[in-house]
Amino acid sequence: MNLDRRFWLMLAGATGGSAAISLMYLLSLQAEFPLASIPFATSIVLVTGTPDAAPAQPRALVGGHILSALVGVAAIKLAGPEAWVAALAVGVAMLAMLATDSFHPPAGINPLIIVMNGMSWSFVLVPVAAGALLLLAFTYLWTNFVRRSRWPERWW
Repeated sequence: MNLDRRFWLMLAGATGGSAAISLMYLLSLQAEFPLASIPFATSIVLVTGTPDAAPAQPRALVGGHILSALVGVAAIKLAGPEAWVAALAVGVAMLAMLATDSFHPPAGINPLIIVMNGMSWSFVLVPVAAGALLLLAFTYLWTNFVRRSRWPERWW
């Protein structure tokens, strides 16, 4: 790959990351949902910066976030809002993502956020599932039409 193309891809990825973070911030203001409890900043960096990576593919992005959020809510419902519960839930979420071929490292924060903030089952739907699907749509549009690269390599 020539240097001009490589620079363009890096710039497009960084600009896409900034745009996605801005949109996430605006949506959090609109929904009156604390930005610190929305687990997508590192996902945005991953999918816009390295969209070809396996953890940046749709199955990993969406599946990883939903699975890890489900683990987090199950953990808090079963054992309460303790630090050891959050730590155990992160490990179980990692195992679940690896076992289902949906490993998305940024999703590992979901159980920690859920357990330490006492989130309920509705958190799995909004912001997690809704946010993952919005990020998927943004990444598809940004990568294919602005970055001018083909994404995803595989949908599932």
